[in-house]
This record gives sequence, C-alpha cells and structure tokens, in this order.
Amino acid sequence: MNDFNPLVFSGVQPTGNLHLGNYLGAIRKFVALQQSHNCIYCVVDLHAITTWQDPTELMTSTREVTAAFLASGIDAKKHIVFNQSRVHQHSELAWIFNCIARMGWLSRMTQFKEKAGKDRENASVGLFSYPTLMAADILAYRATHVPVGDDQKQHLELTRDIAQKFNNDFSERIAELGVGVEMQVGDERVNGYFPLTEPLIEGPATRIMSLRDGSKKMSKSDPSDLSRINLTDDADLISKKIRKARTDPEALPSEPAGLEGRPEADNLVGIFAALNDISKEDVLAEHGGWQFSQFKPALADLAVEKLAPIAAEMRRISGDADYVDSVLSDGGARAGEIAERTLKDVRSIAGLLQG
Repeated sequence: MNDFNPLVFSGVQPTGNLHLGNYLGAIRKFVALQQSHNCIYCVVDLHAITTWQDPTELMTSTREVTAAFLASGIDAKKHIVFNQSRVHQHSELAWIFNCIARMGWLSRMTQFKEKAGKDRENASVGLFSYPTLMAADILAYRATHVPVGDDQKQHLELTRDIAQKFNNDFSERIAELGVGVEMQVGDERVNGYFPLTEPLIEGPATRIMSLRDGSKKMSKSDPSDLSRINLTDDADLISKKIRKARTDPEALPSEPAGLEGRPEADNLVGIFAALNDISKEDVLAEHGGWQFSQFKPALADLAVEKLAPIAAEMRRISGDADYVDSVLSDGGARAGEIAERTLKDVRSIAGLLQG
C-alpha cells in the first residue's frame, strides 16, 4: 500500500461577474498547478443554489466560468473541467457525509454565520450543509490538494475531519475489503480510505480587496462596478477603474512595513505583485517613493497586458455555447467514472447494497 496519488480538485461558483480576485486568488493558480499535478476543476452550480438563483442566469454563469477557465489556460483535454450537477455522485456522497458530520461541526462554520446573518431560521438547509457537499466534491476523487482562499480554509479543515471520522468509523471494514491506502497522519502511518486533503494557499495576493474600499474584499455583489475589475472588462474599462481606485495622498514606501494602516495602497501594490508574479518587496524596491499619479498608470498598463487577452478570449469562447457545453459534457463523463469508483467502494464500506 502506498500514499495517495497527488490530485488537485477545486471549484468556482457560477454566480456571475467573475473578477480580478477570482482570477488571482483561484483561476491563475489552477492554471499553474496543471504543470505539476493531475487536476479536476469544477463549476459548482449545486453550491450556487444554496441561495436562490435565476435559472437562466445560472446556466449563463456556468458557461461563463467555464469560458474563464479555458481562456485563462486550463487544458480541458489533459485535465477535467465539468459542472458539479452533471455528476450525481457528489450529492450521494454528500448525504453519506451528512450522516458522518456532526451538527456542532457545521454550527461553528463562520461562513454560514456570515451568509445567514441574523435571520438563520430562514436560511436554507443547503446553506447550512454546504461544507459537507464541499467535502463530497473533494473526496469523490480522493483529492490530495485543494487550492483555496482563506475564506474556505475552515471548510477544508472540516473536510479533513469528515475524512478522518469516516476512516475511523469504518476502519475494520476498510481493512476487510482491502480498499485502504497507507498514509502519514502526524507521526504515524495509518490505513484509511480517504486522504486528509491539504490546502494550497500561497502567492503575494490571495485576498484581493475592493478598489473603492481597501478594508473590504473585492466582491461580485458590490453595487459599485468600479469596486472590481471584471474578467470581461475591456482594456479601456480596466484602465478607467484603476485610475479611479481609491488611494491616499502619501507616496509609496520603500518597504512593505510602510503599507501598514494604508489598506488601499497595500491592495494596489499586492495586485501589481500578483499580476507580475513578484513580491511586494520587489514592487516597492522599484516603485518606492512614487506618487499614485505615477504608479496607477504603470499598474493599469500591467493589468491590461495580463487581463485584456483573457477577456477577449472569454468573449470568443462564450459566444459558442455548443462548444462550452461539449467541454462540460466530456468532463462530466470522465469525472463521473472516477467518482463512481469511489462511491462503489463507499457503498460497500458503509454496508449499502448495490447491483
């Protein structure tokens, strides 16, 4: 028995207006990971409906996220791209995990508290159990690594808890069937069916903030379109939004410590660093002492250089719905084959009769 084969899984919700934060915080990492891992990337449309979605807009957004994946450089032939609802094993495994997870675990999820707000009685059951579906998304493929933002790290920790409890609850059955894998847990080598998936959180800008308020995360739900750079924005609009981004009157410092207490300055330096694949230290070594009247044009030129080609390719791909649907159909079929192998084992482990 050997450790699990390295496999990356991650997903993006299709809720419209993909923006710079989605690209730098997730999609660009997805592209880079293709060089070192087998990857499965999912448009998580079942997660999207934990709050009500207009059906037509949901389908459009699902295709738009797929187009963003492809336009950014994800190879849907070498890897797998699909939408979640095409693979019913996600939902089946989520139910099994609902019976493994504990109410107390889910009650501690901060994202549910934030999204449900004060009126939790009116939140959907799906919103509450969202993390068990996320665990199923990952573990249906026995994925070993997930690139996540800070806001999803707690959910990934829950995924590990669910995997470990399943492995412990059914340890004898896993051994009896001979379907376990030996893996390292702390200082021990143990046998289990599911891996304890590791997060991949790295890079100079994992959290991109609003262009209008550096204390708030860049969001597709912000009523001001000037607060974000959408992946569909053309060169003129990208430049305009950066020119209008909120700043302060001070010059850029020469070291990152000088950005403390200056959230808007810190955000723009972080965006420049991420787009150029360098550190904030490198940005400030070159641009320290510059006024924003000098720095913003440099940032705008860089953003246009990196993002405008993606926007153009997204528009081209999105214009061919049949092609996008064929990518999702092919990816769904390939993902379903992998997930069904997992579910066949899980049903046997849990004592569920099957043909």
